[in-house]
Amino acid sequence: MTGKRSRFLLTMLCFGMAFLYIPIILMMIYSFNYSKLVPVWGGFSTRWYTTLFQSEEVWAATSLSLKIAVMNATFAVMLGTLAGLALARIHRFRGRTLFTGMISAPLVMPEVITGLSLLLLFITLNQMIGWPASRGITTITIAHITFSMAYVAIIIQSRLAGTGQDLEEAALDLGAKPFRVLWDITLPQLAPGMVAGWLLSFTLSLDDLVIASFVTGPGATTLPMLIYSRIRLGLRPDINALATIIILVVTIGVLLAGWIMLRQQKQLANRQ
Repeated sequence: MTGKRSRFLLTMLCFGMAFLYIPIILMMIYSFNYSKLVPVWGGFSTRWYTTLFQSEEVWAATSLSLKIAVMNATFAVMLGTLAGLALARIHRFRGRTLFTGMISAPLVMPEVITGLSLLLLFITLNQMIGWPASRGITTITIAHITFSMAYVAIIIQSRLAGTGQDLEEAALDLGAKPFRVLWDITLPQLAPGMVAGWLLSFTLSLDDLVIASFVTGPGATTLPMLIYSRIRLGLRPDINALATIIILVVTIGVLLAGWIMLRQQKQLANRQ
């Protein structure tokens, strides 16, 4: 009975992995298709990679997306870390329930609602104080920070919940100033969570399409928006080439991170 169950689970796992990865592999293969028609194989060629790298529109969209993602991740980590510290270390303060709800709301709020509400906010601010004068990189960055910091806050709160306050209390008892305790003890403990939050925020910003579509304006087209607009006009092999490059970059990053983790584990094992 156990053997049949194991074979069933293995079969379902194989079907699931095939469902996820076979389309990706086919897309990567067809990125080297010479034909302009995506489903028709016209021979091996790198013409679409040449076309992609010569496209100023793609490079402009990529540059804009990376700038927004870096700024979003940096500010989201700073604000999310403060929010996580407040939730984990200050157990009682006025408005804690409201504050917790506001932090959790972006995690469950549909992106359409978030994007529409932020659009109305920016329009209202423009009418009242004249800012923002136009929608673009600034409004997209602010919109991304509003939901990215919620993820960072949850990560930081979970990290603090698992570390305890023994070292911090011992340092305070020995006469250390609160800021010194924060800088020398708390932040080093939070470093892995902050790095994870930064990477998650960067990925969420780089991947966002719905919210950015609401709060952007003329001349500010992110990479997901560019890909979506081109797909709407019809599939082109250069989109396959672009997706293949993104997949390769992500794969290299994952393999590099895995290699670093294995190396650190070996170093720790050798020390022990």
